[in-house]
Amino acid sequence: MQISSRFSIGVHILSLLAINPAEHNTSEWIAGSVGTNPVIIRRVLGQLKKAGLANVRAGSGGATLARELEEISLLDVYRAVDVVEEGNLFHIHNHPNPACEVGANIEQVLRLLLFKAQDAMEGVLAAVTLRELVDVLALEIKKKNAAH
Repeated sequence: MQISSRFSIGVHILSLLAINPAEHNTSEWIAGSVGTNPVIIRRVLGQLKKAGLANVRAGSGGATLARELEEISLLDVYRAVDVVEEGNLFHIHNHPNPACEVGANIEQVLRLLLFKAQDAMEGVLAAVTLRELVDVLALEIKKKNAAH
């Protein structure tokens, strides 16, 4: 199982808006950077807008950041794009055999461990702001540009 690519697309979109605030950030332009269809970009932008992370102007008006980079954590993006339902990153298989000693007990043993794992991952995402990510991204861009 993998986390949906909507998370990385959401981070890519917001980073692009931060790095290129003067651009006319249309879904077509953003899609060119992300390497996907503009329809997917519009869908993710709609989710980011609903979460208060991006402003989207109707028509071909483009998009902008709705909050300062310091005010947006990676967890905000993760939750905005509905990667998973809250508390349900891991899905435990249905209908284990209750007549089996493992089947009868595996869910309750796994559930606590998996909740702890999800909490840890969400804690890491909550600790990283988009400002930190964009600052590192800007350094990488600068290094690549200097090499050319």
